[in-house]
Amino acid sequence: MSEIVDVAVIGGGPGGYVAAIRCAQLGLNTVCIDAWKNSKGRASLGGTCLNIGCIPSKALLESSEQFFQIKHKASAHGIQVDGATVDVPAMISRKDKIVTTFTAGITSLFKKNKVKSIHGTGKLLKRSKTDEAWRIEVKGNDDTQTVQAKHVIVATGSLPRQLPMVEIDNEMILDNAGALALSETPERLGVIGAGVIGLEMGSVWRRLGSEVTILEAMPEFLMAADEQIAKEAKKIFSKELGLAIHMGIKIKSIKANKKGVTVNYQDADGNTQKLEVDKLIVAVGRTPNTSGLGADENDLSLDERGFIEVDEYCRTNLTDVFAVGDVVRGPMLAHKASEEGIAVAEAIAASEKGHSQETEAIDFNTIPWVIYTAPEIAWVGKNEQELKKAGIDYKVGQFPFIANGRARAMNAPAGFVKVLADAENDRVLGVHMIGPHVSELISEAVMAMEFFASSEDIARIVHAHPSLSEVIHEAALGANNRALHI
Repeated sequence: MSEIVDVAVIGGGPGGYVAAIRCAQLGLNTVCIDAWKNSKGRASLGGTCLNIGCIPSKALLESSEQFFQIKHKASAHGIQVDGATVDVPAMISRKDKIVTTFTAGITSLFKKNKVKSIHGTGKLLKRSKTDEAWRIEVKGNDDTQTVQAKHVIVATGSLPRQLPMVEIDNEMILDNAGALALSETPERLGVIGAGVIGLEMGSVWRRLGSEVTILEAMPEFLMAADEQIAKEAKKIFSKELGLAIHMGIKIKSIKANKKGVTVNYQDADGNTQKLEVDKLIVAVGRTPNTSGLGADENDLSLDERGFIEVDEYCRTNLTDVFAVGDVVRGPMLAHKASEEGIAVAEAIAASEKGHSQETEAIDFNTIPWVIYTAPEIAWVGKNEQELKKAGIDYKVGQFPFIANGRARAMNAPAGFVKVLADAENDRVLGVHMIGPHVSELISEAVMAMEFFASSEDIARIVHAHPSLSEVIHEAALGANNRALHI
């Protein structure tokens, strides 16, 4: 490519493809470089999230929840279903079809917005003082080409963190990709890691009949969540769903053969334990993907954990090079990556027009977190542990789903909503939920916090009856000792 484009985006995940589309909408000549291939060896936009992450995992979670409801909970509605079975290959095929539809959708969006898509691995070449633009080497299947761009957005995402004593083969020892592609339900499934991926994948296969054991190194369950929410979640997952969750463990060795996997570990009391399973999922977090990017050649600054260092506007130490998403600081969430991509696109467009006005920095405190288990878990803002540590005086309003008519009608009474507000000015500081469809309910809390609402503001909004959103309303009322239905 001899022309110099305005923007080259390296990475086609939620941060990259959204940034590319927004750049094009703003009139910038844009190229998106992405190396992802699907199981058939074809180019597939969407990154980890769409191909082996957010979307396929939610498809399987929904399928497994439907089966679980039919088999275990339909009788509460007077519905009797005998002999319900699972066709795992059909379930996986449905998941794959959803992924294919959406990856093709991104290709269509690129065509609509005139974003040029190049399949291959992008690497920043060393830039001399006389170079007019950045040069990016793109290695494809059969050829190598060079793209020149005034501005570069790095959106290369993250990779599964590896355990040093074991190799992922996605046959016996699985990462998230392997966990989403099992052809049958394992009788015994082990999961190392009780984070989002471990809990969601463990939930899928537990609902489908696996005996699931989760081993977690951290001493407490879901330490990123509000402590009360985490305790409620662990109780429900253990007693109702039947997940065996062990905290504070230390892995000593992992051995696999064609018959199964053996995990030797030390429990929280220091005792030696052995776990024998048919399959093992390793879900111990993710690491930034900067390998082969050309960071060393260009002195691109990385922190001690390997993340690209950026300022609050996602600018790197290299002129006209930005980075967004999992490859930089902040939560590894698809919606965070997309918002950063949009902000960077708008900043580049402004600079191209000679405007010096800065775009607004992303506020991590108002980015929602969701775990798509059953019940779901969601939160935004500060939790009680953080407020106590910061010495902030706060008040609490809480309301359970069991006292909500819609939740009871749905036979989904577990969980509650908690609203944390400043004790002095009543501003909402955080909202934490566990219960039915809280992945949808959390948006009300995000909007409230973005507009600096008080708990009184939420309490004065009329919420439809009967609806799950009334639980937020009652929790907000409760922050001022005014809850009506408890």
